[in-house]
Formats: sequence, C-alpha cells, structure tokens
Amino acid sequence: MIDRRPSGYPWLVSVVRLIAVRSEELSVDEVRAAVADPAAGGIALFAGAVRDNDHDHQVRGLSYTAHPSAEAELRLVAEEIAEKFRVIGIAAVHRVGELAIGDLAVVVAVSCSHRGEAFDACRALIDLLKASVPIWKHQAFADGSSEWVGSP
Repeated sequence: MIDRRPSGYPWLVSVVRLIAVRSEELSVDEVRAAVADPAAGGIALFAGAVRDNDHDHQVRGLSYTAHPSAEAELRLVAEEIAEKFRVIGIAAVHRVGELAIGDLAVVVAVSCSHRGEAFDACRALIDLLKASVPIWKHQAFADGSSEWVGSP
C-alpha cells in the first residue's frame, strides 16, 4: 500500500483511502469525503451511471458480476495510479448486482495539490479500472436480447 505519511505520524491517513466492491447503493459523498484533505487543492471525481441506451439498443437494466479477486485488483489499480501521480488521496467503489437506469455503477475520486493532476489521475484511474479489474456487465435490452460486456 502507498503510504506517504511522514515517519513518526502514524495517525495521518494513507493515500489509498477507500476501495470497495459492494452490492449496496453507492455514495458520491462517501467517496469524496474519503479523499478530502487540507493539502488538496483539487478533487476530481467520476461517477458512472447506468444509461438507458447502448449502441442504439434500449437498455432495460443491467447487472455486474465480479471475480472474487476484484477488490484486491481494484486496490492494485489505485496503488498504481498513486505511484504515477502525486496523489494525496484516492478512492474507488464499484457496485455489483442488479442495477436500474440511473443507478451509480462506479464512483472514483482523486485528490491532488492541483486540479490538473487531479483530473489526469482520475481519468487514468477509471480507465485502468475498466481495463483491468475483473468486473463484468450483463446488459438486458428492451427487445428481450442481452449481452455481456468485458467478460473473459
């Protein structure tokens, strides 16, 4: 785990502050609060929601399934981003189970000293999460068809 606490100050918070894969509704406020820090001049947050269409198909709903290693892989992704950027705080939460249109599927946030680096790190975090964390989406369409996205 990345830990930028000065030695002798164990009560200070580490960089990777919140990592979770859960079936409960996600909270933007929880993720934002996890990365808040007096040294942070910029907090960038991304919230991914279930949309009602995908490639001209009307989406009825979807479900996410995660491999048992997904949370550990998500932590590795967060640590990798923290190594590449001057991150003060980083958090990522992904939902699994049945989701409806408008539900939040993923919320990630990064705090940095400056806004530009916060934006860059947040984008890198969500992109790497989607590319490498074993979480798969099953979309159900209004016409009765369905598809898996991101499955092996």
